[in-house]
Amino acid sequence: MIMLAPMRTHFSPKTALDRLAEIGRSVPALLALFLLSRRHLAARSAAFRRQPALLALFLLLSSPAGHAAETLNWDARQNRVSADIKSGKLRPLLEQIAAASGWRVFIEPNLQHSVSAKFQGLPPGEALRLLLGDISFALVPETNRSPRLLVFRTTAQRATELVSPAPKVKIIPNQLIVRLKPGARIDDIARLLGARVTGKIDGLNAYRLEFDDAAATAAALQQLAANPQVALVENNYSIDAPPSPNQAAPSALPAPPHLELTPPPANGRIIIGLVDTAIQLPLGNGLDDFILKPLSVAGTANPDPDSPSHATAMAETMLSSIQNVTRGSSSVQILPVDVFGPNPSASSFDIAEGIAQAVNAGANIINLSLGSEGDSSLLQTVIRDAQSKNIVLIGAAGNSGTTTPFYPAAYPGVDSVTAVDNGQLPSYADRGNWVSFGAPGTSIIYYNNLPWSVVGTSASAAYVSGALGGYLDSTHSGLDQAQSFIRNNFSISAPPPAK
Repeated sequence: MIMLAPMRTHFSPKTALDRLAEIGRSVPALLALFLLSRRHLAARSAAFRRQPALLALFLLLSSPAGHAAETLNWDARQNRVSADIKSGKLRPLLEQIAAASGWRVFIEPNLQHSVSAKFQGLPPGEALRLLLGDISFALVPETNRSPRLLVFRTTAQRATELVSPAPKVKIIPNQLIVRLKPGARIDDIARLLGARVTGKIDGLNAYRLEFDDAAATAAALQQLAANPQVALVENNYSIDAPPSPNQAAPSALPAPPHLELTPPPANGRIIIGLVDTAIQLPLGNGLDDFILKPLSVAGTANPDPDSPSHATAMAETMLSSIQNVTRGSSSVQILPVDVFGPNPSASSFDIAEGIAQAVNAGANIINLSLGSEGDSSLLQTVIRDAQSKNIVLIGAAGNSGTTTPFYPAAYPGVDSVTAVDNGQLPSYADRGNWVSFGAPGTSIIYYNNLPWSVVGTSASAAYVSGALGGYLDSTHSGLDQAQSFIRNNFSISAPPPAK
């Protein structure tokens, strides 16, 4: 395999070879590191083109109107790279490369570099040289392991800090999310782009556009990013449906919730928006009085009648939590909003629309026991809008057992809840400086008179949502006191109340 290492111009070919010899003496011959000077890179590019394609990457950063979108298109099949990056940062670029290539990327600690490059159809070696500028790099092959990409300014030996791959997100092909400025008409814009409008969010001037192929999508991205009528353009991310509960072994289990509905007041109703899968009704045991007419943004669902859906489990978890706080009677009601419909996955656009519908229908607490690692500017915009209306958003931190941000829980303005069982974080529970609260991660619910178990941070978030609703209802407190209640009872440092 050929190594690439565009070096700073003060290295002569002889100096580079001398450094190679020094490094080669400290590693096995198979890992020998070839450092090529910038002026020798062109001669090596032809050889590089004959190597197997190692990297396939399409990077899109959402961009405000009037600025070109930051894009990097790395075509592994054609072994060609195109880029249009105005002011990117080095580490995010390397994170994306690590995720797409499988290379283990190492960077010299504290290395900073502003990425600015625009080119079309270059071989990977030349592309890396332009992307990294005066930063040196080398690709080191290893036996039975993925290659190492070393990025450094001084010496290769100092490239010791491992760059974690970027979060793995699922971009929905041939779709873009667009938010227009006031006065702009989506029909006119879609017609010019040859796009179909397949979704809209009332009140936000936000739309989902669909295109015939990847080439049309990429071209539209550039045009939309430069259009002064466009406030936002970004990819639409796929979000897998959270898992359904498993049947629980009949042992010492808690009883189903028993609640009586107190007639909700004309003013000051407490409504928990449950943005999730489809709920199955009736719940039975008098619990249906607490469920408002469900909404859907994704079509009619057909859940399995023999097992509870995720939303059904979340609703009953909330009702159990409400019962614990209110001692058996409450006027809190749950508004189910289905963002999955009959599909195995939703999208960031669907979730944004689901939150908007919950807000419009009067929800003052919104439970988000779902998510992904895809960071959506539109979703963040909808959350900021809800927060400005004094709505409390509670999100599940995720079940991968890592510190990788999980959205929407990781957004500012969302109370992110992880699982805490017996005072400890289970191994599956996500954690990090973006997670502030913890609650029980196991909930027993009843469906068709049988017990079912749901385990994960989804249950933790639902538990907090129900407890908060019950607290506000039973104490007649205002929503301005909600954060104090959550901090006092569910901070990670404080053990959550027993269920």
